[in-house]
Amino acid sequence: MAPSIFFVLLSLLLIPASGYVQLYEDGFISGVISDKGLDFAKDLLIEKGIASLVLLQLPEIENSAKVPLVGNAKVVLSDITIKDIQINSSSVKTGESGIVLVISGATADLSMKWRYSCSSWLIPIGISDSGTASVKVKGMQVGLTVNLKNQEGTLKLSLLDYGCYVGDLSIKLDGGTAWLYQLLVDAFGGNIASSVEEAVSEKIKEGIAKLDKFLQSLPKQIPLDKTSALNVSFVGNPVLSNSSIAIAINGLFTERSEVVESEGYKKGFKISSACGGLPKMIKVSLHEYVIQSASLVYFNAGKMQLIIDELPDQDILNTAEWRFIVPQLYKQYPNDNMQLDISVSSPPVIQVTYQDIGATISIDITIDVLKGGEVIPVACISVDISASCAAEIVGNNIAGRLRLQNLSTYLKWSKIGKLRVHLIQYFFLLQSSII
Repeated sequence: MAPSIFFVLLSLLLIPASGYVQLYEDGFISGVISDKGLDFAKDLLIEKGIASLVLLQLPEIENSAKVPLVGNAKVVLSDITIKDIQINSSSVKTGESGIVLVISGATADLSMKWRYSCSSWLIPIGISDSGTASVKVKGMQVGLTVNLKNQEGTLKLSLLDYGCYVGDLSIKLDGGTAWLYQLLVDAFGGNIASSVEEAVSEKIKEGIAKLDKFLQSLPKQIPLDKTSALNVSFVGNPVLSNSSIAIAINGLFTERSEVVESEGYKKGFKISSACGGLPKMIKVSLHEYVIQSASLVYFNAGKMQLIIDELPDQDILNTAEWRFIVPQLYKQYPNDNMQLDISVSSPPVIQVTYQDIGATISIDITIDVLKGGEVIPVACISVDISASCAAEIVGNNIAGRLRLQNLSTYLKWSKIGKLRVHLIQYFFLLQSSII
C-alpha cells in the first residue's frame, strides 16, 4: 500500500464534518464521513493498493515431479511478477466490529520464467530447457477488518483480520512441451496461488502498520503563526455506525505557549447549531467556541489592531479633507497628515445559528495627527458593529455573504472639543469601500 494513500485517507478522517451535533464534550470540531465518503475512500485505497502490487516480484518457486518415461524433473519458476490486477466488485462496511473492506471476483495477470532439467536411466545425459509463461489468476477474494481507537489524543489503527484467497489459475506456456505444461498446472498451481495470497496479505499488513505509524506521529497541536496554535488532538473514540464514521477533535485555538484549552470552555457546554443541507460525502460541524477561542487568543495577544496611514485616495488622511466634518480639527491642525489607529476594544462575541454566523465587535478608532514627526492623538470614536456572514461551497469555489446589521458610534474622548459623530459615521460609511 503506497504511503500516499495513508495521507489521503487520513485527510478524509480529519476533515471535520458539518450539520451534526457535537460528539463529545471537549470536541469542538467533529467529522462525519458518510457512506458516499467511505466508498470514495475505499476506491482510493484499492487504487493505491493495486499500484503497490503491480510489478511486485514474488519469491522463486522450486519443485520436482516424476514424469512418466522421462524421469525426475526439477522445475524452477523465477521472476514471477504481478503485471496487472482487475477488480470486479468491492464494498466497505462499518459497525461495532470495525471497518470491513471486501474485494471479490478479482483477477491478476502474472509473468514468469521457467527452467527445468531431468534425467532417467533411459536418458543418461540430462536434458534441460527454459522459457517464459503467463499466468491468469481468477476468483481472487481479499478482505480486511480494522478498528480505530483514541490513544491519548491520537488515533490507533488496529488490524483485526485480513487475508486473500485465490479461486483458480491458468498457465500459458511459451516454449516447452505438453508434459511440462501439465506438470506446471499439477505441481505448481497451488504454489503460485499461495505465493499470490501471501504477497497480498503481507502488503495489507505492511500498509496498515505504516498507516498506524503515520497516525501516531501526527501532532496534537499545529502552530498557525507566531501567536496561535490549533489543538488537533482527538477526543473520544471514533463512532462507527452502519453507514458512517464520526470523529471529533478538540479544535480550539490556544496561545503558542499553551498546551490545552482554557478551563472556561469546558464549563456550560452547549450544542452549537450548524447549517443544514443535502447529504454529502463529508460533513463539517464547527462549534462557535472554535471561533471564540481564536478571537480571544488574538485579542489577548494584542493582534486585533490596525494602523491605516496609506490609502488609494491619500487626501482622506489629511485634515483638509475633514474641514467640513470636523472644522475644529482643521483649525488646530491645518493641512496636516493623519492616521487612523483601529483596535478591537473587547473580545468579539460570536454566535452560530442554522442560517449564518453572527458577530458583535466593538472597536475604537483613534484619530492621530502627524505633525513634525510626532503622532498626536486628538480624538477617539467607539464603534459597535453587528454583522452576519455565511459561506457555502459552490462547485470548486467557496462563496459567501456578509451583511451589516447594525452600526453605532459614540465619542469616547476628544482633545479638540465636541464632535458631530453622526457626520463622522456617515463619512466612514461613504469611505468604507475604499478603506
